[in-house]
Amino acid sequence: MTEVWRADEWATPSAPGLGPDVAGALARARDLAPVARGLAQDPWAYLTTLATLGADDLTAARAAEPHLDAVSVLAQAGDPDLGVLGVDAASTFGVYAARAPGAGLHAVAGPDGPRLSGIKAWCSLATVVSHALVTADDDIEPRLYAVALHHPGIRHQTGTWVSRGLSGVSTGSMTVTDVPAVAVGGPGWYLTRPGFAWGGIGVAAVWFGAAAALAGALTAAARRRPPDQVALLHLGTADRVLHTALLALRDAAGAIAAGRADGPAGVLLAARVRAVVADAAEEVLRVVGHGLGPAPLTQVEEHARRVADLTVYLRQHHAERDLAALGALVLGPRGDG
Repeated sequence: MTEVWRADEWATPSAPGLGPDVAGALARARDLAPVARGLAQDPWAYLTTLATLGADDLTAARAAEPHLDAVSVLAQAGDPDLGVLGVDAASTFGVYAARAPGAGLHAVAGPDGPRLSGIKAWCSLATVVSHALVTADDDIEPRLYAVALHHPGIRHQTGTWVSRGLSGVSTGSMTVTDVPAVAVGGPGWYLTRPGFAWGGIGVAAVWFGAAAALAGALTAAARRRPPDQVALLHLGTADRVLHTALLALRDAAGAIAAGRADGPAGVLLAARVRAVVADAAEEVLRVVGHGLGPAPLTQVEEHARRVADLTVYLRQHHAERDLAALGALVLGPRGDG
């Protein structure tokens, strides 16, 4: 068996595992900024970096991935000057672009630049990172802005994150009142830029890395004692789905590098890759649970945490709804007639 999906394929000897250390993960993400800046030129390096983080620890990966995504977005925008917001080499970023019922930000022009007000939901680590890229509506169309999260006009809602998975990545809402911001790109640029869909592929790479680490536990168990036919079936299933996911990620990297993943083509590619990798990760969760039973879930901290973390992280994929959206993309635009 060619074990291209094993966790040790993603190990980085010069970067020991961080474990569930958010501060360490953000420091590591700052060091990895050049990889994020070079996403368009070397997308495979970017995806394998994220897979490595996912294989190590999902709390660390969940903290690092948005910062790397922000670095990539800012590079695509021409690295706007964010000095007025206090951005420097020590800054860390979140990316808050989700929409939720009853929540949203609105931008108005102020004498010294745009000001944001409103409520933003699903803001992970907003009390930990120093800055964020956020989407807000203005009088034209949605736009991306950078903000400093320590501004007194921002109040964080805390105490609502009860998740057993990714428990160290607290996620809540923030209320924003007349907070200065810097526009990143023009009106509508964030959603129409060539790399909009690439961030979603990056998240899929993190899922893949975590699933590969889980599947590695099956291999280790099979080597401790001769596997029976059922154990071999579980190994074969894990190998099949992870190899498929790996090929999807490699194909995506090739498409990005070749300039074939811009605009609608990129959106379709990201939807396909995320669906393939999410299905693979869910199947790995299933066969690992069946193959190893309750022991590692109740006696091995790292394994139990990885299962819980990946279960939560995968819900960024909206299952049947995202598959229906993929179907609509495959069908393409339709006229009324």
